[in-house]
Amino acid sequence: MLKDKVKTLLDDALDQDESLFLIDFSMGADNSIHVVLDGDNGVSVQDCIKVSRAIEHNLDRDEEDFSLTVTSAGAASPMVYPRQFKKNIGRKIKVQTQDDLYEGSLTEANAEGIVLEWKAREPKPIGKGKTTVQKKKEILFSEIKEAKVILKY
Repeated sequence: MLKDKVKTLLDDALDQDESLFLIDFSMGADNSIHVVLDGDNGVSVQDCIKVSRAIEHNLDRDEEDFSLTVTSAGAASPMVYPRQFKKNIGRKIKVQTQDDLYEGSLTEANAEGIVLEWKAREPKPIGKGKTTVQKKKEILFSEIKEAKVILKY
């Protein structure tokens, strides 16, 4: 019953800010509530506070004892939803499929999949040496095992 109430409060809070979306919601047997958010423009501390308050202020600790954690998806977290890919267009990502590993710039994301582009060195068709060629790969979401943004330090 508490889980349903928390989920309803969470959905209401996210409806207030359509740039935020839910990545993960879980609730332990000890009533530990864990919410992971992402956003089209990133997630600020204020966003986490706003969602946390929307849940916490509408629950009665005298009725149910609970702990609540609201966090953002980490920069190194895998991308799971198409909306996460759309917000990262233009960034370099690493994509593991069933068969291969690709690294390149994310140039497109739609409801079915993504498009990666990168440059590669390949042998010249005639003669010795190598030439740089532009590669492009369309990958369906159903083929992706894991995808992460490549962070530059």
